[in-house]
Amino acid sequence: MTDVTTATQAGWLSREEMDAARERMPILYVDAVPVRVDDHGVVTGVGLLLRAGEDGQIKRALVSGRVLYHERVRTALIRHLEKDLGPLALPRVPPAPQPFTIAEYFPTPGVTPFHDPRQHAVSLAYVVPVEGDCSPQQDALELTWFSPLEVREPTVLAELANGQSVLLQQALAHLGV
Repeated sequence: MTDVTTATQAGWLSREEMDAARERMPILYVDAVPVRVDDHGVVTGVGLLLRAGEDGQIKRALVSGRVLYHERVRTALIRHLEKDLGPLALPRVPPAPQPFTIAEYFPTPGVTPFHDPRQHAVSLAYVVPVEGDCSPQQDALELTWFSPLEVREPTVLAELANGQSVLLQQALAHLGV
């Protein structure tokens, strides 16, 4: 049975259509590492979500989601940041955002550090400063701000699933943190 609300929105596929597409082609995603910066542009905090996975496990996660048909990447990035961090997060996404890397998630573990059992996904990864009040939304249970030093702790990195710890470390290296 198709969810009427979702199926009627432009760019959304029914669950059956999405499953069929995932079996045949890579799906485009965006990943975002939300950061707090001081007045000099120095990163003071890195935000990680806490989510319950489909398997029932509680894991840390980056902001992530699909780019819809006929949707600009910038629009998808803002949509997912606001969906996960709340409408008052005030993300500072430039007019022409440039990813710090591209991550390829494969359904087969070990092809790359990134794994998604559902599909082959290609994700454009961004670091996005946020200035407003953040409160977890949708399926996010919590948002925790870590210092750049704390977020590198092995215990924190181990809480990230599907290779997102690698993506987070790449983001920190990109920032020179």
